[in-house]
Amino acid sequence: MVSHSGLLTVMERAARKAAPRLRRDFGEVEHLQVSRKGPADFVSIADKRAEETVVEELRKARPDWGILAEEGGEIAGDPSKPRWIIDPLDGTTNFLHGIPHFAISIAVEEPMPNGKREITTGIVYQPITDESYWAEKNRGAWLHDRRLRVSARRNMDDALISTGIPFFGHGDIAQWSRIFGAVAPAVAGIRRFGAATLDLAHVAAGRYDGFWESGLSTWDVAAGMLLVREAGGFVTDFRGGDQVLERREVLAGNDVIHSKLHKLVAGALR
Repeated sequence: MVSHSGLLTVMERAARKAAPRLRRDFGEVEHLQVSRKGPADFVSIADKRAEETVVEELRKARPDWGILAEEGGEIAGDPSKPRWIIDPLDGTTNFLHGIPHFAISIAVEEPMPNGKREITTGIVYQPITDESYWAEKNRGAWLHDRRLRVSARRNMDDALISTGIPFFGHGDIAQWSRIFGAVAPAVAGIRRFGAATLDLAHVAAGRYDGFWESGLSTWDVAAGMLLVREAGGFVTDFRGGDQVLERREVLAGNDVIHSKLHKLVAGALR
């Protein structure tokens, strides 16, 4: 049985501590107090509680690390140390509509000798299915104790691709429509389930063959990017570069599907 590092153990413990209350609140979703923090961007009491629990657990273990979290924003730490990147409830809209497709995502971003920062550890935990996807740099990607590999499909007409669709107040629908128009006729199917962290985890697990989306925040993709890469896949921006977080563009898949998907996306954006 594969063993976690001490750091990964801390992260999974934090996610699992937040999960039971999320499950209880999900069972009573119609009673949740919900506030609006922007157009079609809801945050629930459950979301806030989950983040508080995760942050509390992580700070016990690494009190001098910084934090970047969806609800609480950025909390400064020792700049020479790593920082946590947290999405306590990716798929909030699913959660609020009673759709059991959401996850807790935690990643570690470490400073490198070249002055850049790199995601080196990540976990995506689905409280409803009890699926724990995790990855550590150079140790592979895993679902519990099962090693993950991206799909081996090579033909686009066999490929199932996931995406995120722009919605009210978010995203560039014209750009998305051009990409969809190029990709849809070439593939076996396109899915949109509303939680990018799980989309990327499913690419790592070979359930999806590829993924594209723009306008995502760092906490939406940090752990998922590492999962895909450690499962043997490729993650780039729409130009095929490494500015995923800076450009807020994600293109993921195995080597062949990623290359073919990149050509379709690049062609659509010319």
